[in-house]
Amino acid sequence: MKKQILLALLVISGFALKAQQKVIELYNGAAPGSESWAYNEKETTSPYRAAYNVSHPTLTAYLPDPAIATGTGVIICPGGGFFILSMDSEGVDVAKWLNKKGIAAFVLKYRLGQSSTDKPVEELAGKMFQSNFPDMMKPIIPLAVADGRAAIKYVRTHAGEFNISPSRVGIMGFSAGGTVTASAAFNYTPENRPDFVAPIYPYMPPELIKTVPADAPPMFICVASDDQFGLVPHSQALYNKWQENKHIAELHIYEKGGHGFGMHKQSIPTDTWIDRFGDWLGQQGLLKPIEPKAAVNIAQRQYDYEHRYDGLLKDWANIKRYEADNSKLAAPAAGENRAVYMGDSITDFWIYNDSLFFANNHYIDRGISGQTTGQMLVRFREDVINLKPKVVVILAGINDIAENNGPSKLEDVMGNIASMAELAKAANIKVVLSSVLPASAFPWRPAIKPAEKVKELNAMIKAYAVKNHLVYLDYYTPMVNSEGGLSPNLAKDGVHPTLEGYKIMEPMAVKAIETAMKTRQ
Repeated sequence: MKKQILLALLVISGFALKAQQKVIELYNGAAPGSESWAYNEKETTSPYRAAYNVSHPTLTAYLPDPAIATGTGVIICPGGGFFILSMDSEGVDVAKWLNKKGIAAFVLKYRLGQSSTDKPVEELAGKMFQSNFPDMMKPIIPLAVADGRAAIKYVRTHAGEFNISPSRVGIMGFSAGGTVTASAAFNYTPENRPDFVAPIYPYMPPELIKTVPADAPPMFICVASDDQFGLVPHSQALYNKWQENKHIAELHIYEKGGHGFGMHKQSIPTDTWIDRFGDWLGQQGLLKPIEPKAAVNIAQRQYDYEHRYDGLLKDWANIKRYEADNSKLAAPAAGENRAVYMGDSITDFWIYNDSLFFANNHYIDRGISGQTTGQMLVRFREDVINLKPKVVVILAGINDIAENNGPSKLEDVMGNIASMAELAKAANIKVVLSSVLPASAFPWRPAIKPAEKVKELNAMIKAYAVKNHLVYLDYYTPMVNSEGGLSPNLAKDGVHPTLEGYKIMEPMAVKAIETAMKTRQ
């Protein structure tokens, strides 16, 4: 009887594991650049499980128990010299470890060179010490790197489906997969920028190390001194580049471990490298669960990254986000004191944390997560002026400081806020200019220290409001802590208010709106 119960539990467990895996084709049709490749993916189990002849890249999703999900996602790139993929020690075993930490994992099968035999591991071993092996890898590397970037874009675009935050998408990889990983930290676009990278004993010769971006992601690196392929200098070069440019980086060089230690247990310190990676993730704030209601918001509404990125050139300001809602909104009734809240995620999340506040006061929320002041200015007519409110409450600027759309001067940010205020005044709409909320760090931009810039921008906003007889709404003063940020009870991630935080803001906003109604502007 006990054996039957145990067997049943194992079967159920097996079904549960299989159910949470989802295999995703990375491209529709043939992968760009390898359209003529005719070979098909195979797998061997000798001497270990390895995939080979990959011509159609895929991601396999391994999702954590929702009860412990952190909102962080990691793409895993197994190694294998660009001819095989070590699927367990450098893939699935890593995914399972991450799942236990509440992290969603996505094992990437990127494009590989063709193996001519059904013994790809042995075949690769014969190639790797040949003098022309770098030339064999050379045409494959750009395609594999492109697959890594496509994987980041896919996971970010579909973040809501996986219950993760689009600002917590990282990538890690081993050996050749470390090449894919480290390369993702250069020459990226907004949609495929990794939020953190972890190249493990990467192959990264000087010709692959490009100019370090100004907003380079944090990097975790580890390698063994006795690496058979002499790759320690590759890891050191990456670390030194990050250090020289004052970006977050951590490097572990173990005395022993060889090349390819992955999740293998050898009873030496490399056995615990992944625990050190876990420590580092925790230090970056990536193991702390995102605000539960914000997570719902991610899945349901604000992070529609498929539209935001795939349609970036068509709708940079995301004007279509509220197009349907605006068309259904009736003109203000006689005597209605309509107020519109224009902003970013802090405004966007507000209605989800306290919908009654908006419903009871007949306020309209037009926040869009991630937006900068330039994007708000572009959609200001559609989402504010055309709704004919009596008052607009503008809360903007934190994402400009976070450089969501690249570096920007505070004077330009203030110019965008001033332009919105002037458009409102021209349409006989009263203006409330809100201070930017305190912030001492950004989970999605750990290298940026925003506290002083927040103070500078708030001084500009207040000066403009006073000079132009507008209402200045000071959220900053009653909410700032000793570090220039928000305390955990007011914002668990240091940026987005909790319900407790919004409860401080709400009476202040109501008072500011009432004052604006009575003020001649």
